[in-house]
Formats: sequence, structure tokens, C-alpha cells
Amino acid sequence: MKHTTTMATACLLAAGVAGMLPAAAQAQAASEDWKFEATLYAWVPSIDIELSFPISGGPTIDVSEEVSRGDVLDALNMYFAGTLEAKKGKFGVWTDVFYADLGGDKTGVRQINSGRIPLPVDITSDVRLDLEAWIWTVAGTYNVVAEPDYSLDLVGGARLLDLTAKLDYSFGASVLGHPLGGRSGSADRSKDFWDAVVGLKGRAYFGDERKWFIPYYVDVGAGQSQLTWQVSAGVGYQFDWGSVLATWRYLDYDFDSDSKIESLSLNGPTIGVAFSW
Repeated sequence: MKHTTTMATACLLAAGVAGMLPAAAQAQAASEDWKFEATLYAWVPSIDIELSFPISGGPTIDVSEEVSRGDVLDALNMYFAGTLEAKKGKFGVWTDVFYADLGGDKTGVRQINSGRIPLPVDITSDVRLDLEAWIWTVAGTYNVVAEPDYSLDLVGGARLLDLTAKLDYSFGASVLGHPLGGRSGSADRSKDFWDAVVGLKGRAYFGDERKWFIPYYVDVGAGQSQLTWQVSAGVGYQFDWGSVLATWRYLDYDFDSDSKIESLSLNGPTIGVAFSW
């Protein structure tokens, strides 16, 4: 009797395991399906930049400019920002594109030097600085943590900064003894920087149904720039179709002195909508 009961139990267990195998295989197959997420976002950063312009027949003009978020909105001519991610199992690819075309004026120029020599305080000047920038990050990802409350991906790839700056200037003739006295004209500076970057990204979920989450991203790299790094974190809410999120993002660059662009930083809030399928 005991032997019969044991055999019956074994048969039931075998049948149960056999019944579970197709479901397990189906779950495994589902986890290996491609998953996509596309995000459109608005990033309104303040911009801090230091660069120099060569002047034909004269000294360089060194410009230090800080553009507030309000001035960025006023000067905005064209804009696009978005991300796209594709995942299959633990591996994935991710890209982020940011483009802005800004037309500015002298109100944002913090300091103007001539060959590193500050202009006299009484010099009259009319200065306009236009900026156009592409910032493109493309990377591979690898998932190392995938828990209901938390996810963590390793990120490795490259970032491109394509920066174009144009300076229109007119200096008064009241200080003709100064190298820039009475000069007017325009100068431009264009430069591409490719850098390798590594980082982390993920989400921490909270709330009764884990609808709320904290998105985070951090990377650091170098290459044609001396150093670039960025960090972003905020809060989001998950829906069936995707999510909405608001974050604060900071991106910083330091360059070699011979690049004629010394530093660049962008710092400000973002708001975005992500679609998942």
C-alpha cells in the first residue's frame, strides 16, 4: 500500500513537472523577446561655456558666458531630445540624442577678454553669441539586477559633442589703444568631440503597486575631451503603455587648452514621456 502511494505521488509529481515545462519554456521565450522603449523629453538647462575666437589680424577674443534657463527658452530656435532603447534578454542597446540651436545676445556674456587681458570697463561693446549643439550618446547595456523593486544596467559606449559657436561683435572706438578698439565683425568656432563613456542606469520602484519609480543614470568618460560626465535622477510613474517622468540632469565637459573650447556644462530639469512595447 505504501509502495502504491509512493508510486502515485511520483506519477503526480512527474505529471505536474511535465505540465510546468511548457509554461517555463514559454516564460523563458517571453523574456528573450525584443522589448523597446522610446522617450521624448524636454530639457531646459542653464548653459555655462568658456571658449575663444581667433580674430583676423588681431588677438583672440575669449568669451565666458552663462545662459540662464529663461534666456535659453527665449533664444531657442530649434530643439529635439529623445532616447530609444532595445532589449533582448540581458543585453540591449540605448541611445540618447539632444539638439539645440540658440541665438543669443550680449546679456548672457559674463566676461570678454582679449588675449587673456580683460577689456576696460568703459569700453562699449555689442556682442552676440549663437550656439548650436548636438549631443549624442550610443551604448550597449547589460542587465545585472532585475528585481521587482529595482533594476540596474551596466552601460558602455561613446558620446559625441558637435558644437558650433558664432560670435558677432562690435567694439567702440573710444579705446583705440586697445587691440579690439574700433573693431567689428564675426568669428566662428566648430568642433567635434568623441569620448568613450561607461556608466550605470536603472530604476527603483516604490508604492503599493510599484507604479512610482526613481529613474537614475550616471556616466563618465574621456577621449577627445579631457573629461566628460553626467548624472540624472528624478521621479516617474508607470502606466500600461509606458511612463511619465521628471528628472534633474547635469552634463559637464572639460577640454584641452588647445581646443579653444575650455569648458561646457548644462544643468537643469527634464520632463519626458516614454512609450514601451
